[in-house]
Amino acid sequence: MKSSALMMMALIIMFSGIIQSDAQTPKAKNYSLKVLEVINHDTNAYTQGLFFHKGRLYESSGQYGKSFFREVDLKRGTTIRSFNLAPKYFGEGAVVYNDRLYLLTWMEREVLVYDINTFKQLGTLFNPREGWGVTTDGKHLIVSDGSSYLFFHDPETFREISKVEVKLNGKSVAELNELEYINGDVWANIYGSDNIVIINPATGVVKATVDCRGLLPRSLRTPNTDVLNGIAFNPVDNSIYLTGKYWPKMYRVELVEK
Repeated sequence: MKSSALMMMALIIMFSGIIQSDAQTPKAKNYSLKVLEVINHDTNAYTQGLFFHKGRLYESSGQYGKSFFREVDLKRGTTIRSFNLAPKYFGEGAVVYNDRLYLLTWMEREVLVYDINTFKQLGTLFNPREGWGVTTDGKHLIVSDGSSYLFFHDPETFREISKVEVKLNGKSVAELNELEYINGDVWANIYGSDNIVIINPATGVVKATVDCRGLLPRSLRTPNTDVLNGIAFNPVDNSIYLTGKYWPKMYRVELVEK
């Protein structure tokens, strides 16, 4: 009887803790978008990574035999300089850390490392998972693999340091794709959807969702137009840009709370 009573007390304490924990987790906010500026975007770009570095915009593009990385003229959407990946690589997300460009590959388990100033390749690192999206908090490389997890890696060795599961209102969020670190949060495209989630990287809790439906008008879509993908934050003026794979336009936007 005594052991049964102790077990019952333990269960009560456990469930009480779960209820308190859920109560302490605020429900995610919901945002829509206001378009501030429309910019041309290269329809040959199967956008995998989009980011600013020192005020300059960069983009990685995928597909076997067609993958490339480029610096983008922000006003025109044209290419300033670029390089192609070997045909065996399917280019994925990209980010710069300490003037080194880290470019993920999808199935090849390689992270290609370049000097961002010269585009000269410096080497490769091993990725134990599929490569999808990557960003940085200034200390780690934060990586997605299409699951519901964010992985934190050492930039020098790509050794995994930690991971966190992403949850929206208590439920796991899978298909995390392109990532961007914005003012302490990680923004992530959800592959195949018109939604972005804003994540607390310390806990994995989704603080907000962004409804991007209708961002690219139907009139601009063609049979080649693919999914929303590409989030870039420019800390110079706190501006946010969004685009998609083979999209003809890129958009400077701001959030509007629903």
